[in-house]
Amino acid sequence: MKIIKILGVSVMALGMTSCVSKKQYDALSSNYKQCIENIGERQREIQDLKSQNSVLSGENNLLKSQHDALKSSLDACLSNTGKSSANIDKLVGEINASNSYIKQLISNNAKNDSLNMALSNKLKRSLDNVTDDDVQVKVLKGVVMISLSDKMLYKTGDYNILPAAQEVLGKVAKVINDYDKYSVLIEGNTDNAPLSSPNLPRDNWDLSALRGTSIAKVLQTQFGVDPARITAGGRSEYNPKATNMSVSGRAENRRTEIIIMPKLDEFMKLMDITPKK
Repeated sequence: MKIIKILGVSVMALGMTSCVSKKQYDALSSNYKQCIENIGERQREIQDLKSQNSVLSGENNLLKSQHDALKSSLDACLSNTGKSSANIDKLVGEINASNSYIKQLISNNAKNDSLNMALSNKLKRSLDNVTDDDVQVKVLKGVVMISLSDKMLYKTGDYNILPAAQEVLGKVAKVINDYDKYSVLIEGNTDNAPLSSPNLPRDNWDLSALRGTSIAKVLQTQFGVDPARITAGGRSEYNPKATNMSVSGRAENRRTEIIIMPKLDEFMKLMDITPKK
């Protein structure tokens, strides 16, 4: 904020104390606006980093707690002369294995969070010109989640992609292709308004699943996303984000989510914090 005030005062002072051409004034004004935009972007990145740091701190505290518990067990074992040296050696081995696993987990988490933060920032920058109500990007525990509103993607009760949605899907696909080691999960979601038809879609299960696969096909056929990386499906009305009792809540529930995450085996390693025996 101090930087913004200083820039503003500088521009005003220059306008009052010197005669400049309109071209020079416009250049200064453009530079000022660019500085404001750059500061805003840096502030967003700072908030994202703070959030990631908070998650890592919690995980680190859990790992420290496990380490302390194992160390206490060893101390108790050493103080008990009735325990055999074989048991002590086994416990020492378990502690060493645990320490090695903890170091590996911390390293993997740091690497994964760094990659996902870069991915998230790239997505946010590429989607800056899209209305926030239509596209939301979040990072949670190593997973990047993109939520797209149904009004931007489809007509009511339909699953065919609207032409206006192609630009946004193209930008998302560009980032997906840049991070080609990640899996892509596409989920269609509806509100609880009943849908009954003898033809497809027959109900909300059909509608949500067809919407998920429609996005998958567009990413594959039009933007070159490897289909082997994609899993697509629907969750009908059973994964609401808000109440279905209001118009705004139902609108929020009608969405398609694109979830970008590490390959399943790597993701499971990150989630499993217990060393294998």
